Amino acid sequence: MQDLQQYYNELDRECLSILKWWMEHSIDRTNGGFYGKIDNNNTVIEEAPKGSVLNSRILWTFSAAYHHYKNPVYLHTATRAFEYLNRHFIDLEFGGVYWSVDAFGKPLDTKKQVYAIAFALYGMSEYYLASGDEKALQTATSLYNAIEEHSRDKIKGGYLEAFSREWNDLPDLRLSEKDFNEKKTMNTHLHILEAYSNLYKAWPNAKLKEDITELLQLFKKHFIDAETGHLILFFNEDWQPKHGLISYGHDIEAAWLLQEAAIIIGDKDLIEEIKHLSEKLAISAARGLDIDGGLWYERDITSNHLIEEKHWWPQAEAMVGFYNVWANTGQPSYLQHSLNSWAFTQEYILDKQRGEWYWGIKEDYSIMPGEDKAGLWKCPYHNGRACLELMKRIQSNITATS
Repeated sequence: MQDLQQYYNELDRECLSILKWWMEHSIDRTNGGFYGKIDNNNTVIEEAPKGSVLNSRILWTFSAAYHHYKNPVYLHTATRAFEYLNRHFIDLEFGGVYWSVDAFGKPLDTKKQVYAIAFALYGMSEYYLASGDEKALQTATSLYNAIEEHSRDKIKGGYLEAFSREWNDLPDLRLSEKDFNEKKTMNTHLHILEAYSNLYKAWPNAKLKEDITELLQLFKKHFIDAETGHLILFFNEDWQPKHGLISYGHDIEAAWLLQEAAIIIGDKDLIEEIKHLSEKLAISAARGLDIDGGLWYERDITSNHLIEEKHWWPQAEAMVGFYNVWANTGQPSYLQHSLNSWAFTQEYILDKQRGEWYWGIKEDYSIMPGEDKAGLWKCPYHNGRACLELMKRIQSNITATS
């Protein structure tokens, strides 16, 4: 228990540090909202576009932080994100959210990336849980309805990846340049599941529960490779897998998010089933652990080439995911993986002088150059959430054994 209490105390300090950094550095007091890009030296790129994913993740993080700490300054920051998201990213004409706006808040990339809509839903539902603001719940349910109306494949199941502003087909559906241009992806389904589960806590709707159950069944049927235990990341519209990459970070992230969804909807049989899948995913993710405790980024299956980088977010997800499987099984090795991930992060990923976490390191432990501290993808969500989730779980564990 002493190790767990120390883990808790260190996470508490780090969470407060992360929140402080974002409040001190990211708020755009000239043009509203939050800056779209801050580099590794904490230099603000004032003209950078602002992304809906960044804004939604800030909204979620500070809403969740308020729930944990009850500090009104966190709710105030969440409210800033809520108001900016509503005013500048929500598409009042066609529904959903824009991918990005310019530095002044005018629509820039107006495509409907379902991944981004899911994160807006995720943030809105958490803000409602924190604030009780009915407008947040109304916005969350409207985003849910937009996903169900436009993205859901009502014939073959699952959700389609992206659309134009008017919900028409797009030639390029990719979330990022490294992704395959396919209509169904694990990543988007995982974060729809995450968002729907959070919405269910605020709005326990029977249809929504069915949707969450169906998403969990899709992971069992399609996304988890029965042979390797790794996630399959890309599929065409007919659920034909497109093998290419192993993502160790997504393996361990899914290992706890799937279980969390089953717990939220209260399906006892499904919870037990998902617990076994969670361990299977954790075993697969552990193949990406280095001897220093860090989790490698990805492996290219076709060439069997390890992408020798250690990014910030897989370390955060490893901390939670391995702890979760330890809580399920009691096997000490999983707790050690979580502790090792945190020790690695403290040593190599935290910027001890300027705050926040670096994007990642290369094989020789040098900081990856040219990456963001804040940006379209670099947000306080993975690291902030890891701290909050682990503190909640550790406290529960300590209480249960005291």
